[in-house]
Amino acid sequence: MIGHEGLMLGIDIGGSGIKGAPVDLDRGEFAELRHRVETPQPATPKAVLRAVGEVVTYFDWEGPIGCTFPAVVQGGTVVTASNVDRSWIGTNAADVLSNKLGHPVLVVNDADAAGVAEMEFGAGRERQGTVLIVTLGTGIGTSLFVDGTLVPNTELGHIEIDGVDAETRAASRWRNAHGLTWKQWGGRVNKYLCRVERLVWPELIIIGGGVSRKHERFFPYLDTRTPIVAAQLRNDAGIIGAALLAARAS
Repeated sequence: MIGHEGLMLGIDIGGSGIKGAPVDLDRGEFAELRHRVETPQPATPKAVLRAVGEVVTYFDWEGPIGCTFPAVVQGGTVVTASNVDRSWIGTNAADVLSNKLGHPVLVVNDADAAGVAEMEFGAGRERQGTVLIVTLGTGIGTSLFVDGTLVPNTELGHIEIDGVDAETRAASRWRNAHGLTWKQWGGRVNKYLCRVERLVWPELIIIGGGVSRKHERFFPYLDTRTPIVAAQLRNDAGIIGAALLAARAS
């Protein structure tokens, strides 16, 4: 597919899967069904580049690309590596992806991309004030917006609770891994959210990630002062946000 006005390819690099789709930028929707490949293990730069190339080739895409990455990303360079190989740290992911694919690639933090999409097309649309978006999945991703402006790389999923990294207790993967009931896990999520809201004092919290499809199972156990709503774009948000940010940068 030759990139043209109104469409942009978004790719979401995750700890378990790498998925992408051309995005209709006017509607905030996929223009085609997404394509997914497994994230290689170990997720070294060379292996991940190969997998991303498979997604680009699948769509026969020519043109700029937006790509998320599960880490702090500053100026295209990977600064942390929670769910990919540590050899990524210090790598300019934007440069190596652009060189590999032969197209300009914008690389951003995955939670930031998801938040941008949710603020543009989802539950945060036209919301002012301070909005916190929390994605519950393999880990906990966060993005923070003040009057619609992103505060990048907040990484509030890694705050310490009970002496441990918060995402090792409240990320959705631990519900199954530890055999927790929705009430038990909801209590963990609530404890995390109550701590975060006392740090940034948001006026709205949006809960995203795949588990947001089942928000009615655990929202009853959340007792924050801040109103909470479920994300509307769910797992599509990263791809859509990456495409949108790449279009803005082009």
